[in-house]
Parts: sequence; C-alpha cells; structure tokens
Amino acid sequence: MLTEEQRAEVADRLWAAERERAPIPPLTETDPGIDVVDAYEIQLVNIRRRLAAGGVVRGHKVGLSSKAMQQMMGVHEPDYGHLLADMALRPDEPVAAGRYCYPRVEVEVGFVLGADLPGEGCTEADVLAATERVVPAIELIDSRIADWRIRLADTIADNASSAGYVIGDGVPPDGLDLTAIDATLYRDGEFVVAGRSDAVLGDPVVAVAWLARKVASFGVRLHAGHVVLPGSCTRAIDVAGGQTFTATFSELGSVSLSFK
Repeated sequence: MLTEEQRAEVADRLWAAERERAPIPPLTETDPGIDVVDAYEIQLVNIRRRLAAGGVVRGHKVGLSSKAMQQMMGVHEPDYGHLLADMALRPDEPVAAGRYCYPRVEVEVGFVLGADLPGEGCTEADVLAATERVVPAIELIDSRIADWRIRLADTIADNASSAGYVIGDGVPPDGLDLTAIDATLYRDGEFVVAGRSDAVLGDPVVAVAWLARKVASFGVRLHAGHVVLPGSCTRAIDVAGGQTFTATFSELGSVSLSFK
C-alpha cells in the first residue's frame, strides 16, 4: 500500500499524462506496492480535482465486466470509473482523435436512470425499476499508460481508462430481454465486430447493480439522470482521425461517433 504522499504524486503523473498526451510507464512497474485501494484513492484524487475546477459527475462506467477480461487481469469482479460532463460527446460533432493517447471505442448497452438507486442492498430489480431508458452507446476509452500495458491497478487509477461517451435516445426497459440485445459496430459503413449484451456478466443489469453496491462503499450513490455504462458487448477497436463508427442494437436503435 502507498502513502498519501505517494498516491498524490501518482495522481499528479496521471493528470499530466492526460493533459499533455504524454503516456507514462505502468504504475504497477514504477510503484510496485500499489494495490486496488490505492488505485481507487488515486482515481478519486483526480476526480476531486476535476470537480474543484467546475466539473460535474454525470454517471459511471463499469470495466472488466466480461469473464475473459477478468481472467486476463486475474480478478474476480469488475472495476469502475467516473463519467464527467465534459466526457459527453455528440454524434454530430467529430472528435479530434489527437486529443487522446491511444483512443479506442467500445459498444455498450447504456442505462439512463430516472430515479436514485439504493446503495449496498441494490438488486437487479431495483435497477430495472429506476431505469428510465436503455440506450445505444459508444464509449471512447483511452489509456494514459504507455501502450495500454495495464494491469488492474493501472486502469483503476486511470479512471478505468475513461475518455468519453455518446448515447442515443433508447427505449424504456419494459419488456426488453436485456440479455439478448445484439450489437454490431461499423467503421465507415464496413462491418467491424459484433457481440451481444450477455457478454456483460451474463446480463448488463447485474453490472449496474454491482456498481451501485460498490460505489456505496465509497459513500457514493447513483442518482436520477446519471448515465451508467455497464461494460462492452465487444472487444475494443482502435480509432484514427477521419473515421466514423456506428453501433446498431436490436431493440435500441443506433448511435454514431466520428473522429477528425
């Protein structure tokens, strides 16, 4: 475990790496004593810094929500990061790929909450009752760690590799089989990858309920109006300037994100 001073110093390095687009070596190599508790505290140092500068939390994202990724990282549960207002992207406004270190996109079945979720006792039924809309989503992820050479503590400290997101209108959850939503990603009109919503812990609702319980241990609640991205239905895809990605979802519609 790191000291408070060491955590602050690591947070400063990540902060500079993001703003200068200058990736740093893996924290698990430069600070081998770092553990998961350290990593979440480091994440929170930089989230508080954003909030102090006027940032607003608009939701959270879940990472490592597939069994394959958990096995690769040697963990038994997902991780999470914060979504801030300045991460919200628009389908009609191309994003400068050069703003990021190693941008990638992921295809997700997103949730927009219409009511606050309970904390430690949150169930899947609570999630469905509180969900206003289930939405098509593309998450933009990035790593401030050089060459995506990440282990668990690296990505958690780096706000779960969050960078941005775009969501479509979506539909209410009533009557949807949220374990069987097909998702397909196209790049400039050409098929790239396909997946299904049950790639996310068997059911993305499970990931949202896990998140509500997990953040409660840090004194955080998921509130009405928040966006929750529960994890990707597919592998992540590298991004380059000039590309347009469109994700289509059975039952939910589609959403696009362009880069310049």
